[in-house]
Amino acid sequence: MTDKDKILNNDDQRELSERERQILHKIVHLYILKASPVGSRFLSKYIENDMKLSPATMRNVMSDLEELEYISHPHTSAGRIPTDKGYRFYVNSLQSFEKLNSAELSAVKKTLSQGDSDNLLKNASKILGLLSKYLGIVKFPHLRDLIIQKIELIQLSSTRLLVVLALESKQIRTVTLEADCEIDSADLDSLSIYINERLTAKPLKFIRDNFADIIRDSDMGNTPLVRLFTESIDRIFASYQSSERVHIAGTPNLLDYPEFETPERFKGVIELIEDEDVIVHLLDNIENKDGVIISIGAEHENLIMSDYSLIKSTYKMGSATGTIGLIGPKRMNYGKMITIVKYISDYLSKHNDYN
Repeated sequence: MTDKDKILNNDDQRELSERERQILHKIVHLYILKASPVGSRFLSKYIENDMKLSPATMRNVMSDLEELEYISHPHTSAGRIPTDKGYRFYVNSLQSFEKLNSAELSAVKKTLSQGDSDNLLKNASKILGLLSKYLGIVKFPHLRDLIIQKIELIQLSSTRLLVVLALESKQIRTVTLEADCEIDSADLDSLSIYINERLTAKPLKFIRDNFADIIRDSDMGNTPLVRLFTESIDRIFASYQSSERVHIAGTPNLLDYPEFETPERFKGVIELIEDEDVIVHLLDNIENKDGVIISIGAEHENLIMSDYSLIKSTYKMGSATGTIGLIGPKRMNYGKMITIVKYISDYLSKHNDYN
């Protein structure tokens, strides 16, 4: 048994028995399906094909699980519901994951084949929300990490210059510069050749940070064109930070769940959606991690997320990395949601617009 499979109590470090594990898994599964506390009598009948336990024995097992803080006992019900610890056990013990059906696969391909790369990311949040029935979120990658493939300097007039950067993943960025004197075409050709030799295959951030040193090593001197380009480098690369950090879709979805019917919970949903900084922070800090990451309730640093689970994964856009995820109630079909996030993140990374 691996460490991941061992769900231990913080106080006495007692490992759950196989019977306790099976019963706890069924409790969480039933609560996810029914959204109502699970009683001992119903549970005894539900699992009678797997194990024969009387309601009294079942109550004893459930009492032990409650003492170990895997389930809790709402005051208004005789049944039990999972705690965050119970949900964590359930997620860690999942052995299989529900596959996307043909209609869902078709919807993903149709939605993500429309528009340019920016629209692709927005559409990714929409299909996440549509398939999950939760909040679908896409955090845009930092364009500063993209590699430059070619730089074109195009003279628009005697004093105006268009800088065109062709980046990996079919990204094109442009900026217009205005000189205070006439641009010498010979100097322009020389600068274009030099910067393409020295700057292609380098990330945007490297160029922004090192352009002054690179141009200083050339034999072009301190010409007006070199000064213009050097003085404008920060403005040029400032324009390559995406104006949008995240895109969120599926806001009405959360309001359909009984967990968020009360005014207080409803207010919490609105506060979460409106705080972009919280969303960005939730999707940060995994850019060097592979696979799907699940955070449940109190596992989040921010208290505003105590009623939610987050499933997230990274995707690649050339050398840049972004994050996608979905946010929903802790009572979610984790096996299916993990599949959705993983499939869409893989699709984004492999999509033709990114190659």
